[in-house]
Amino acid sequence: MKALLTAASVALSLMASSALADQIVDTSKVNQDLITTKDDKKYTIATVVKVDGIAWFDRMRDGVEQFKADTGHDVWMVGPSQADAAAQVQIIENLIAQGVDAIAVVPFSVEAVEPVLKKARERGIVVISHEASNLTNTDYDLEAFDNLAYGANLMKELGKYTGGKGKYVTTVGSLTSKSQMEWIDGAVAYQKEHFPDMEMVGDRLETYDDAATDYTKLKEAMTAYPDITGILGAPMPTSAGAGRLIAEGGLKDKVFFAGTGLPSVAGEYLANGDIQYIQFWDPAVAGYAMNILAVAALEGKGDQIKAGLNLGLAGYESLTAPEADRPNLLYGAGWVGVTAENMDQYDF
Repeated sequence: MKALLTAASVALSLMASSALADQIVDTSKVNQDLITTKDDKKYTIATVVKVDGIAWFDRMRDGVEQFKADTGHDVWMVGPSQADAAAQVQIIENLIAQGVDAIAVVPFSVEAVEPVLKKARERGIVVISHEASNLTNTDYDLEAFDNLAYGANLMKELGKYTGGKGKYVTTVGSLTSKSQMEWIDGAVAYQKEHFPDMEMVGDRLETYDDAATDYTKLKEAMTAYPDITGILGAPMPTSAGAGRLIAEGGLKDKVFFAGTGLPSVAGEYLANGDIQYIQFWDPAVAGYAMNILAVAALEGKGDQIKAGLNLGLAGYESLTAPEADRPNLLYGAGWVGVTAENMDQYDF
């Protein structure tokens, strides 16, 4: 009997270890109180992203699907096939008609989704947003970090490679993406203070979260300003678009890049030295975190959703609410910086 119990214990231990190994998001310290529901009630929660089918939101889907597996709630992720504000609005309209309990949204255009999210909330649907620090019609907006600091760090890295001199160009997925615009604001402010011999040329390039568009618009910028030595990209696909442009144009060690990216998208260009630095937060964790807040809000736990809240997820252990007049605007802390030297530590 003792041998059987020991064997059973070992088997259970192995099963637990395997389950943890299969987890995308480390939930070993997750705040269970936030996701515990009365009478084990299950909710329907849709996560609506800017665009489906790109690596960034593929990774977010992993987090959403893990939340479903962990909790049993009926949750899923959906988004337009191309970055299109009208298409995203229509998706939300459809979800309202379906009568979902909550919508977690990463808006392509904050202005475009304001009316439809107002409608959702009037129908009693909880709204949780991400990358939308200026969104009004949301119950809670959850940002991974302070946006200005994120952008400043990108410029700090880019300036290292350009020697603090030369012209550079910037990209955003959308000119109405408040978070990405703030990243560039932070980068430019840091440049003006610390790298006065650098200069941003042209307007911020709007690339619609599409690497091919990044490539085309950056190529046009390089034609207009052939002495550009730096590219700072806010949207994740710019890392691939810039890498391709630099590789094909023989611009390695002449034009340098720092921006948002993922190793799975930009790894080839990092390894080859075409681009130098990518920065990111884990969208899987962000997706999981948004769904935690959705359940907590649906359960009437708003008194807990405030500064100091620990979600029990990496980067979201102590949320801050720096704007006194907007206590529902919450920030996590932490991003990851990756170069060719440490890219092998990340498998997404």
